[in-house]
Amino acid sequence: MTTELDFSFTALTDGARRHIRVFQIHQFLDRFAMGLTVAVVALALTDRGMDLFQISLLFGIYSLTTMAMELPFGGLADTIGRKPVFLAATLASLVSLALFLMSRDFGVLALSFAFIGFGRALRSGTLDAWFVETFRAAAPNVDVQPALARAQGANALGLAVGAVLGGLLPDAFGALGLRHGISIYDVSYAASFVVMVGVLIYTLCAIAEDPRPLTPHALAQGFARVPSVVAESFRLALRHRTLAMLLAALALFLMATNPVEVIWPTHAKPMLEAAYANTVIGALTAGYFLAIAIGASLSPQISRIFRRRHARTLAAIFACLAGVQVALAIQGGIVGFVVIFALYSILLGASETPASSLLHRCVEDRQRSTMLSLRSLIQQCGAAIGLVLAGALADVYAPPVAWSVGGVFLLAAMALSLALARRLAAAGA
Repeated sequence: MTTELDFSFTALTDGARRHIRVFQIHQFLDRFAMGLTVAVVALALTDRGMDLFQISLLFGIYSLTTMAMELPFGGLADTIGRKPVFLAATLASLVSLALFLMSRDFGVLALSFAFIGFGRALRSGTLDAWFVETFRAAAPNVDVQPALARAQGANALGLAVGAVLGGLLPDAFGALGLRHGISIYDVSYAASFVVMVGVLIYTLCAIAEDPRPLTPHALAQGFARVPSVVAESFRLALRHRTLAMLLAALALFLMATNPVEVIWPTHAKPMLEAAYANTVIGALTAGYFLAIAIGASLSPQISRIFRRRHARTLAAIFACLAGVQVALAIQGGIVGFVVIFALYSILLGASETPASSLLHRCVEDRQRSTMLSLRSLIQQCGAAIGLVLAGALADVYAPPVAWSVGGVFLLAAMALSLALARRLAAAGA
């Protein structure tokens, strides 16, 4: 394997620096649009008359749609191009937002959530693959992880800013919406729709990709090739020991951490005064995304400590996460919880780019989008299993017990990462 050069933003060519900035802006805008609805989605559904069971069903529809379509559309992106598939994802998001704004009927809302899952499946493995390939062409043999970290930081920052603004808009303009016969939370969804239109325009104008044929015949061929591309990716993941170990470690990682990310508001809210609990939870949600952005920005420095041995970096981060997750579970006061949760979120952010760097090293351009989709699918499966197990434990005992048990999965992920590090060292990688 070719040795990667250390990353220096100032030493990059103008084209490489511009490529990073274009993608950072794109990631910020795309996640900003999503963040506008993150803080209010449950409140907006409750305001539309949905009970907790119906809300769970809607999120289940989203998850099932995403998992069913993840790999096929990753394969399509490898075949017909990343930009057109991402544009289709943006259109799916716009349809979802429009359906949500138009109705309070459960059936229409279910269709809206299906389109969210459809858009998520289309997004997965598209422009991330485009970014890595174009960066490597502009900066051959340069370590891609710091570039990915800059994009990940912009991603998390967009979510954080969107979450803050999405929570403020209903308070600031909700009364105006009520006078026009709409929910106060529709203001956030309308803002998300406007920003998503901006994402569509920015993608069309700023993202440059060599065009591939998009005639009906070419599209038909692209869809026809999807099964073989997906099957080849599964074979690669099974045959390639490095990939198999990495994907297994990431599945264990999500089994442990996803229940924390989903359940933490219910654990923290009783620690707060009822009068301002929701406001604090909203602020903590934004802080969570900001801490992830900080972690992503620190990940290149953390990797340098381990001499850019990304598997060792992952093992160290997983070990730290295991300890911090148990510490988070035993917090009984809001101050201690906030401090430990901030550290936990930083570690989550720091874990993303070492894993991505390892994966990108293992695949060729023609499979990159499909493999990113496969990674997403495996992680979602791990997250779903973790949520089921954590939910069962939380019902019998309490959420902190479930989180503490999740630390075992993180230790298993650490062990796999250490084995992966030894394998790469033996191979001279």
